[in-house]
Parts: sequence; structure tokens; C-alpha cells
Amino acid sequence: MALRDTQIRNAKPKGKPYKLYDGSGLGLYCLIMPNGSKLWRIDYRYQGKRKTLSLGKYPEVTLEMARKQALEYRQMIKAGLDPSAQRKEKKARAEYTFKAIAEEWFMIKKPSWSTKHAQKIRGHLENHIYPCFGNEYIGDITPEDVMACVRKIHEAGKTETAHKTLQTIGQVCRYAIAQGKLQADPCYPLKGLLPPLRYNHRPAPTTPEDFARILKLVWTYPNLIVGSALKILAYTFQRPGEVRSMKWEDIDMRAQEWRFIVSKTKTPHIVPLSRQVITILKMLEPITRPEGPFVFPSYRTPQRPLSDMAMNAALKALGIDTKKELTSHGFRAVARTLLHERLGFPPDVIEHQLAHKVPDRLGNAYNRTRFLEQRRQMMQTWADFVDQLVLTS
Repeated sequence: MALRDTQIRNAKPKGKPYKLYDGSGLGLYCLIMPNGSKLWRIDYRYQGKRKTLSLGKYPEVTLEMARKQALEYRQMIKAGLDPSAQRKEKKARAEYTFKAIAEEWFMIKKPSWSTKHAQKIRGHLENHIYPCFGNEYIGDITPEDVMACVRKIHEAGKTETAHKTLQTIGQVCRYAIAQGKLQADPCYPLKGLLPPLRYNHRPAPTTPEDFARILKLVWTYPNLIVGSALKILAYTFQRPGEVRSMKWEDIDMRAQEWRFIVSKTKTPHIVPLSRQVITILKMLEPITRPEGPFVFPSYRTPQRPLSDMAMNAALKALGIDTKKELTSHGFRAVARTLLHERLGFPPDVIEHQLAHKVPDRLGNAYNRTRFLEQRRQMMQTWADFVDQLVLTS
């Protein structure tokens, strides 16, 4: 007999769950729980296996609504479809959009990235990827969809951005595959379809004579803060972003060391400070330390460091061509070349001082204290070498 609404409404809980079957032939029943809950269920067989699906809770789901849903599921079974699998796919299509998975991936990866890199990835997502298929189910995205997305960027003359965008899409898709939310990477067939990148390496002099000419100009820069930052950049050859955001709390004058977390690799790093750098810091200390945390504060507020354009702007103001001669980042390349070729220091020692995350010969991870005494000697030798170049006639 067909189940009536009054039967369900008047059903009382017992010590064990029991079922009120609907005589509609759909496998539908209401499960009465000991706590008084009344739950709709449907039993069915698919490919020889017995399965059960939940249809919701009474009275939120009425008898009529439950029968309608049960009838739809029976029609699916007759069509050779598994209602359980179909419901899972429907849920996945609603929840597993490209944007939802990309945001999950982004939050997991963000702690391992520098702030600048995270901003670049965010830009690729917001400006290029989400407008193409951010709200689409990730399983529906085809290689053609991805190619159409990156082609627009390439045709706008932004080949490098197109490559980076394709790389970001691929990383999100591979993350989805690892999470069991995607079967295949739609980026895989696209390898090699974008024109190759032509990298413009940062310019840097390779001879002491060329470097000396630039250093002489740098040593004449009139602004105390920016000029001092450029000198310490030359003496320490650390990344410009690390130098401009140098904090007083990270400097140990007595030990003559600068200790900080490298923004790019998130690893602790030690820079032994030469006598020349200590002299500059002692000169700056009474000027900038009382104002805020940064050795080289911004013009606008001492609570921020110099802008990322300040040092390159200073080089340009001195008449140095940052496209052909030297950028602020180029000091690192100069030091790497001249320390090895002219001053005879081993590449392993130089790479450690550059804060490159390079394993040693035994495969051990980067160690901030490795070669520390050799690096201390190297940094003083380098500073003396820089001074000699500045003073040469």
C-alpha cells in the first residue's frame, strides 16, 4: 500500500530504527530513528550491487518530493546510469570549479612563496585565468579552452605572461589530479605550442675595469640613504629586495653579521659584514634607527623600506644604462664572476653567500652556517677589492 503523510507524521520512535515502506514500487521508505528523526531513503541495485541513497529529512522533504526524486533515480537506473555516481558528479560540478580549486592550491603554496611571487600568481589568476573559465567545472576544461586563454595573452605581445599563465593552469590542474578531483591535465597536450621565450639576462660588467667605472659613479651618488644602500649592495651582493628592506633588528654589530630569512627561498641566511659595511651602518644608525625598523627607510614613511625602484632609478640618474650596463640585481652576477675568476674563491662558497638553495655534494640541504669562516674572509676580501676599484685612477 502507498504510504500516507499521516502515517509518517504520527510515527513514533522505537528502541531501534525501523522503516515505513512506500508501496509505489520505487524502493522508497522513511527510516524512523530512535531520536525521532525521519529520514528518506531509497534502495536500489546497480550492476548487481545493492545501494542506498539518502533523499533528505521529513518534513523538510515531503512525501510527494521524495516520490518525485525516487522516480527520477529509477529512470536513471533504467537508462543505465548509477544515481549515486550522478549525484556525486553533480555535487562535484558545483563545488570543483577551477577557481575553487585554484584558491585552495594558492593558499597551500603561498607560505612557500615570496610576497612578490604570490602577487604575480594572483595577477595571473585574476586577470587572465578566471575570466576564461574560473567558474567552470574543472573536469570540463579542455586543451582548446586553455589554448584559447593563453593565445589571447600571447597575441597581445605578452609571451612571457602567456607562458607563466599556462604554467599556473597546469600546476592547479596537477594539484586537482592529486586530490582526486580531475582525471587528466588539459595542459599536457599544449607543450611546445607557444613560441619559446627569449630571455634578456640582466646586464652586468664582467671585467674589473668596467666594474670600476660603474663603482666610481655609484660612490658619487649624493643622497645619503640611497647612496648607502647602493654601497652595501656592492659590498654584500645580496638581492636588492633584501638590502633595501634590511632591518636593524637583524644586524649584530658585535658579531659583524646580518641574519635574515631569504624572501625567495624562505631559508635563514647569514651575511658576514665587512669593516666597510659596519662603518656605513654605524654612520646611519643614529639617523634611521630612531625613526623605524628599516636601515633604509622610505622617503614617505620610516615604517616602510625604500621602494623597489629606488636603486635602479639612482643608477639611471648616474648615467648608467640599466638595460645594457648594470641593474641593481646585476651586482650579484659581477660578484659571482670576479670572486671566482679574479679572487680565486670556490664556487660552493660563493653560491652559499649568494643564498642560492644548492645542495652540497652529499645531497644535504642548504645550511646557513656552512663555509661561514671562509665566507667571512671572502666578504672582507671582496669589500677591499671593491675599494681598490673605486680608488683606481
